[in-house]
Amino acid sequence: MSTSSSIVTGVDFVSLPTSDLEAAMDFYGNVLGLPRSSVWQRPGEEAVGAEFETGTLTVSLVVSERLGIVFQPHKTPIALHVEDIEAARTELESRGVAFLADTIDSGVCHMASFEDPDGNALMLHHRYAPLPPRG
Repeated sequence: MSTSSSIVTGVDFVSLPTSDLEAAMDFYGNVLGLPRSSVWQRPGEEAVGAEFETGTLTVSLVVSERLGIVFQPHKTPIALHVEDIEAARTELESRGVAFLADTIDSGVCHMASFEDPDGNALMLHHRYAPLPPRG
């Protein structure tokens, strides 16, 4: 199927599984410093998830087992944009984040990988090369 306009116009959120919502909310809110926009739960029940805003994408934390989904950490990293990767890395290290390796220079961007408390893969990312023209 070929059309002149895209059906999909963006990505609203990505979901990450958690086995401990309180610890995950502390990490995303206090360690990463992302603003929490919601916590969702049914009346009288434990919370099922929480959402945090990055400025361009919502990160939705989901207690997967409360939805009948077996918990399994997401191992392909979500790239979190930062302006200064070394400054951001240093700040996160001071907050207890352990990075998995040295910062990588790919030739177009810098990347530094780490995990959240559930083992979900994340990275700090800064693209310094211009994006190629769209054709």
